[in-house]
Amino acid sequence: MTSKKRRHWFWNILIVLTLIACSLAFVAHYKNWQKMEDGTFRIFSGIYHQKIAVADMDSIMLVKKLPEMERSSGFSWMIKEKGIFVDSLNQTKVYVFVDDLRQQKIKLVHHDSLKMFFNFKDSLKTQKIYSILQTELSKPQKNQNEF
Repeated sequence: MTSKKRRHWFWNILIVLTLIACSLAFVAHYKNWQKMEDGTFRIFSGIYHQKIAVADMDSIMLVKKLPEMERSSGFSWMIKEKGIFVDSLNQTKVYVFVDDLRQQKIKLVHHDSLKMFFNFKDSLKTQKIYSILQTELSKPQKNQNEF
């Protein structure tokens, strides 16, 4: 006599949905996604995202290393570093979207003292985005306090 064990359909569906959710999370965090439109720069990677108006940007520069910070949430994996960190000097949030720790990173200061570090796997893309943001930042802004 052979007894056949039959799996319940619920567990099969749960396994498939779990695999789909894990695959989607991997794709969402796999790289940084950016968009520049209507005077706003957006960057996101999975659940971490930032939307900064060009008018709110104070400075932009290229840096070789990330400063010492404490991770509030996020992850590090091989050469990737993503998440929200706390600056140890002034206790402010710092968003980090780094796809390759070995390459230069863009340091973007906005809203007077908030910082964001990011780069892309392709160093040419990092340079291109840096040039675009530098150009946007150097354009004269309309003074909103005019009478």
